[in-house]
Amino acid sequence: MTTTPPRHVDLGTFPTPVEPLPRLAAVMGLQPRDLWIKRDDLTGLGGGGNKIRKLEWTVGAALAEGADTLVTTGAPQSNHARLTAAAAARLGLDSVLVFPGSPGTSHSGNLVLDGLLGARVVWAGDVDAARLAEEAAAVTERLRGQGKRPALIPFGGSSALGARGYLRCAEELEAQIPGLQHAVVALGSGGTMAGLVAGLGAHRVLGVDTGARSGVAAAVCEFAAPLSSAGITTDMLRVREDHIGKGYGALTDEVAAVLSMTARAEGVILDPTYTGRAMAGLVSAVRSGDIRPGEKTVFIHTGGLPGLFGHQNAVAFAEEHLSYR
Repeated sequence: MTTTPPRHVDLGTFPTPVEPLPRLAAVMGLQPRDLWIKRDDLTGLGGGGNKIRKLEWTVGAALAEGADTLVTTGAPQSNHARLTAAAAARLGLDSVLVFPGSPGTSHSGNLVLDGLLGARVVWAGDVDAARLAEEAAAVTERLRGQGKRPALIPFGGSSALGARGYLRCAEELEAQIPGLQHAVVALGSGGTMAGLVAGLGAHRVLGVDTGARSGVAAAVCEFAAPLSSAGITTDMLRVREDHIGKGYGALTDEVAAVLSMTARAEGVILDPTYTGRAMAGLVSAVRSGDIRPGEKTVFIHTGGLPGLFGHQNAVAFAEEHLSYR
């Protein structure tokens, strides 16, 4: 019996480049050739970001089922929602984004792009994650009742299918940085880390929890299981939980500091929700000895720049540090 392989659709520009970060390495206490950055913020479509790799598989499956509309969910600043809308636009599909809250309660830069990309937003009100998922399912059913052919793309694009995108990333890293010992990445909905763990092994991947969902370590194992024969369990994962602060989206002092440090050392811009936390986690890992000088380390830049511009605390922090002459 043969199994039909999942359908894949090309949406991004790959392989993304890797670049050395010698000045930032020196600031952290690493050697100049220890630290690299994988530019998955440069995946191309819709402002770039890691979600493109996942959408190549999840949208591929939707197309195989004849979908004409993509439905997904997330926070109003969701990078995944933005890139789902961009994928729909590229492929001539409709997109519907289901967000918590109500109109006018968010000023995220991603919302601006959602509108430009032609997405329709459904506001679900004051709901938790479970209720938001129920509302997205209900929206999908309503669309089906209207004669549409909707496909519900999972939260964050994260599933075993979506994680295949980061198997490809792991292959790129093996070729680009021989002898790689640590890959550091923001841990949000779990799919990005799952693909990297399946491809590189749990011992080489450090995920920095952003507080995007509860039980994320179990989700990583669930998504990685069909992609690896290693039998990955939560106790095998390397996860830092010390940069969640007051919760998802809240700017911590440590994250604010690394936003400035990274920009000034290398001209690389991070966002306050995902990559800023991941970089703060990398700094902490060096300080604690989890990552040592002489060990090849790559920081995976998963994108998210549009979210910076609507983050009031991050904008205020940057303005406070402007020097006028």
